[in-house]
Amino acid sequence: MTFQNVKTESINVNGTKFHYRKLGDSNEIPVIFLNHLGATLDNCDPRIIDGIASKHQIIAFDNRGVGATEGTTPITIAEMAKDARAFIHALGYEKVDLMGFSMGAFIIQEILLQEPELARKVIMTGTGPAGGKGIKDVTKITYLDMFRGFLTYRDPKFYLFFNQNENGKKAAKEFLARIKERTENRDKNMRLRSFTNQLKAIHAWGLQAPQDLSVIKQNVLIANGDNDRMVPSINTHDLAKRITNSELIVYKDAGHGGIFQYHEGFVKKALEFLAS
Repeated sequence: MTFQNVKTESINVNGTKFHYRKLGDSNEIPVIFLNHLGATLDNCDPRIIDGIASKHQIIAFDNRGVGATEGTTPITIAEMAKDARAFIHALGYEKVDLMGFSMGAFIIQEILLQEPELARKVIMTGTGPAGGKGIKDVTKITYLDMFRGFLTYRDPKFYLFFNQNENGKKAAKEFLARIKERTENRDKNMRLRSFTNQLKAIHAWGLQAPQDLSVIKQNVLIANGDNDRMVPSINTHDLAKRITNSELIVYKDAGHGGIFQYHEGFVKKALEFLAS
């Protein structure tokens, strides 16, 4: 069983049906994966999910209003975090490891502030803190690269996640091919309203006052590329400085999708971190 063919399951969360995929042998503490802006289950990198699942059970899910999950997507990161917590508890877990990319890691920060005892270890990638430099510009950058994608017949992630040099373009093509490997029982497409609500939430996150992240006591692994256009890489360094028990990895010659470009090294490091 791999992420390419694992079945999609659903669970009732306070009257709303949430959809998720679970991979790997069951263990006491699963890894809960929270994904990026505009992402459904089919946008998870199968090499990363399969890699983590080789040692841990990992659960990826569509939050409220995303993909096949019912409901309306909230317009704040804090509300998304409440939905994520409700999903985790509906599955019966009181302690989990959290892993998130981009907006998913924004949500993780809120989870850690709302219910710190829920998380054992945390991995945050391609992300930054509330009020971080340039985060309020994600909407503008996203629409610009969506237009570039339209003009060039490319997925916007080709531009949003990767440097536009030889290495970046190669990594982009490989990543975009990987997320198309699943051909049967794919997720529902992202709804326009859900996408715009996520953009509103990210914009508000970029404008809000900085949070006190010194209260986060978990061990946290933080990673990004050295040239992130969406969430400028300086935010990743700031995040690491403000979280006491953090470890920082910066991938050279990589953009927002650094963990996808260096997926083999990232999976190895993530497994070592989770096992330590």
